[in-house]
Amino acid sequence: MAEKEGGIVKKGHEEGLKMAISLLEEFGLPLGLLPLAEVIEVGFVRSTGYMWIVQEKKVEHEFKIISKTVSYSNEINGYIEMKKIKKLHGVKAKELVLWPPVSEIRVDDPPTGKIHFRSLAGITKTFPVEAFALGQ
Repeated sequence: MAEKEGGIVKKGHEEGLKMAISLLEEFGLPLGLLPLAEVIEVGFVRSTGYMWIVQEKKVEHEFKIISKTVSYSNEINGYIEMKKIKKLHGVKAKELVLWPPVSEIRVDDPPTGKIHFRSLAGITKTFPVEAFALGQ
């Protein structure tokens, strides 16, 4: 484990993917929320909640249960806290022909089975949490 800017950094696909999934699990978020490919680095600064992910190229993933395509940039970052990622950069969800950026992801607490995605424009879309389970 290397330390960088007071954070923990994992390099390489296997280690980075494990760390990304463990962060989602620790903070009560669906484990399939970040379908990553060819991870270069994942980092997390516990004192601030800042996390970053670097992968070789952007990834587009269709969440089949909700028929929604999401684009993950080669660099993703934001602040993770219990049941939420805020100030998110590098994630866009396809809406018709537009790709608005997703700025916040929040799971209901107490749990209702719903997850909410908020765009920079303040528009929120709500989906069932199970649509973002690992392998979906």
